[in-house]
Amino acid sequence: MQRFPVSLLLAAITLLTACASHSKKIIVYASSVIQADNTGMNITVSEGTTHHEQELEFKGGDPVTLNIQSPAGKYTLEAKDDGLYIVNLKNDTVVGSYQHVGSEGDSRISQDALKQKLDSLQKLVAGLNVSAANRNYFIAPGKIERITGETRSKVFGPYTTIPGSFDAGSAPEIYKFYTNKEVWEIINNLTMMTIGKKI
Repeated sequence: MQRFPVSLLLAAITLLTACASHSKKIIVYASSVIQADNTGMNITVSEGTTHHEQELEFKGGDPVTLNIQSPAGKYTLEAKDDGLYIVNLKNDTVVGSYQHVGSEGDSRISQDALKQKLDSLQKLVAGLNVSAANRNYFIAPGKIERITGETRSKVFGPYTTIPGSFDAGSAPEIYKFYTNKEVWEIINNLTMMTIGKKI
């Protein structure tokens, strides 16, 4: 019986463990039912008006190439690094950011704070001050964006509110995304609170 050196065995175990820990989670947003094949890499969507989401998980360190068939045509999107991604197959841009959830705060908000929030939202829908460092995102139709390296993060998508009962300690990071249409509705509401009329 042939014996293997312990150092070689440990190296092989380390390599296998590292490979096993590689993963990608891809959340697909579309305005119709999302049809993915058994591999999860061939995705078809059609015209629609109802928001749909689907999570796809991939193990291994190799890049994942998604083959998209949509009303906009056929194209590919690639997730190269490990982490959590969002694919936007809607006609509207999707925007979002990291959320500070769980801290107790004052339920009342000042006019200055309202104006600051309004300014931030207006910049976000215009794609200004958007960066991974700021942990805010502007995802145009037909694009993919890596949100975080932490696949266990919780993402609340468009038309979904963060429940008051949500346990913020259950996820390492929390993100909330909206369609641009939703954000403009929020901007209009905030504008009414600050100047008393819609913009």
